[in-house]
Amino acid sequence: MINFSSLLERLLYTHGRNGKKAALINYIKTTPDPDRGFALAALTGNLEINHLSPKFYRELITEIYDIELFNMSYDYVGDLAETISLLWPTNSKAISKSLSLSEFIALIQKSPRDKQKEIISDFFNLHSQTERWAMIKLTMGGFRVGVSAKLVKIALAEYGKKELEEIENIWHGLSIPYLELFNWLEGKSAKPLIKFSKMFHPMMLATSFEAEKEMERLNPVDFYAEWKWDGIRVQLVLDEQIKKLYSRSGDNISESFPDILGSVKGNVVLDGELLVGKDFQPWSFNNVQKRLNRKKPSRAILNDLPAFIKLYDILFEGGQDLRGLPLQERKKLLKTWIEKNPSPRLGWSEIWPLKNWEDLKQQKIIGSAEFDHEGVMIKLKKSTYTAGRPKGPWFKWKKDPNFLDAILMYAQRGHGRRSSYYSDFTFGVWKEDEIVPIGKAYFGFTDAELRKLDNWVRKNTIKRFGPVREVKRALVLEIAFDNLHTSRRHKSGIALRFPRIHRIRWDKPINEADKLVSLLIN
Repeated sequence: MINFSSLLERLLYTHGRNGKKAALINYIKTTPDPDRGFALAALTGNLEINHLSPKFYRELITEIYDIELFNMSYDYVGDLAETISLLWPTNSKAISKSLSLSEFIALIQKSPRDKQKEIISDFFNLHSQTERWAMIKLTMGGFRVGVSAKLVKIALAEYGKKELEEIENIWHGLSIPYLELFNWLEGKSAKPLIKFSKMFHPMMLATSFEAEKEMERLNPVDFYAEWKWDGIRVQLVLDEQIKKLYSRSGDNISESFPDILGSVKGNVVLDGELLVGKDFQPWSFNNVQKRLNRKKPSRAILNDLPAFIKLYDILFEGGQDLRGLPLQERKKLLKTWIEKNPSPRLGWSEIWPLKNWEDLKQQKIIGSAEFDHEGVMIKLKKSTYTAGRPKGPWFKWKKDPNFLDAILMYAQRGHGRRSSYYSDFTFGVWKEDEIVPIGKAYFGFTDAELRKLDNWVRKNTIKRFGPVREVKRALVLEIAFDNLHTSRRHKSGIALRFPRIHRIRWDKPINEADKLVSLLIN
C-alpha cells in the first residue's frame, strides 16, 4: 500500500493536470503487475470490492475515542478518512514491509463481515497514517484527488505512445488488472481484440452552444437539429446471444429495463435517449427517475411506467464499425435498421436541416414551452462518431433556466479541496409561516463568493450536527433550476431538477423569498 498511498497523496497535493498526469505515468512505470492495474481500476471507478460504509468507520473509531472528541475533530478536519487516519494511535511496532495493494484487496474480498473490524484494526495498527487514509478511501469507494477516468487513459496513452482513441475504444472490454493492456502498451503483444458486443463503447458528447459566438462563425446549413430529449442517454448492445443496456457512464442497467430488452433483437450497437411514456410520447423526467436503480421492477411499475428509447445514432451493425462514417450516412443506416427491425420500444429521433439560426432559436423556445424539451442538439452533418467531448461537431443548446429566491437553512463541509469550507447549501421557501427545504446546491459560485459564504455561515451558525451547521434564517439565494416536479420524498412536496446558485442576494430580505404555493401554481 506504500506506493498506492504515495500516489494518492501526490495526486491530492499536485495542482495542475500535467503534474497529475506525470505522477500517474511514473506510477505505471515503477509499479509491478497486478498492483498498477488495480490502482488504475480504483481511480477510474471500475474496481469492484466489498465497500465499507462511513458508518462502519465511525463505529470503529468511536470504540477507542470519545464520540464528542471524534465529532469535533471531524468538524475541524472536514474529511472522514483523514480524520480517522490522524486520530488512530500510531504503533511504534509498525511493520517495515507493507501489504501490497493487490494483497490488501484480496484480504478485504475474502474476509467475512464479522471479522472486518478486527482485520481493519490490525491493518491500522501496523501501517502509517498515509496508508490508513488511502485504505479508507479505497474501501469507501471515492478518492476526490482531482483525477478523472479520461486523465488516467491519457496517461496510459502517453506511457505506451498510443492514440487516446485506441485506449478509449477497448477500455470497457478489458479485464482488471489490465495485464493484456500493459503487454500491448509495452510492445510485448498485439493490441487486445474485443468483440463489439462484449463491451460498452464510450459515447460522443456535445459542448454547450454559445449562441452569439457560434452563430457568427458557423454556417447553419452544415448542421442538423434534433430535440434534446429529457431522459437519460443510453447505449443498446445486441447480438445473437447478448442484450445489454448501458448508461452514459458505462453502467450496465439491463436488469432495470426488461420491457425494453424483451422487445428488441439484432446485431447492432445503438445510441439513444431512454424515456418513459406511451406511443413514443415522453412523460416528465420525474417518471424516468422512478424507473432508475430498480434491479427487478415490479409488474405494476412496468405497466404504469413503460420505457422506450428515441434513437440518435448507430455505431455498429453486423460487426461492422460505422463510427468513422459521416453522421448523415449513419442516420440513413439507422432509419433503415429501424424499418427492418420494428419494435414498440425503439423510435426514431427526428432531425431536420437548418436554414438560419433565428428559426432554430424560435423552435427551441416553442419546443421547451409546449413539449418540455430540454432544448435542441446541433450536429455537424459530416461528423464522425468520436468518443468524448470533441469541440466543434456537436452542440447542445439548452432552454433558459428557471429562477426562484430561496432562504439558506443549512450548510455542510465540502470534500477534497473544499473540505475546509462550508460549500453544500440546503435552501427553502415559505410555506405559510414556516420555511421548508426544497433543495440543495453546491456550485454556481466563484471561489471568492465561496469564501464569503463560508465566513457568513460560521458567523451565523445557530446549531451544529456533526459536519452540518444550521444557520440563522437571514440570507437569500437566487437559485437557477431546469424544472420542478412533485415529490413525496420531500417535506415541501416538490423537488428541483439541477439546482445551482445563480446569485447571492446579500441585499434581499427573507420576507421577499418565494412562497411554496406560488411555485406549485406556476
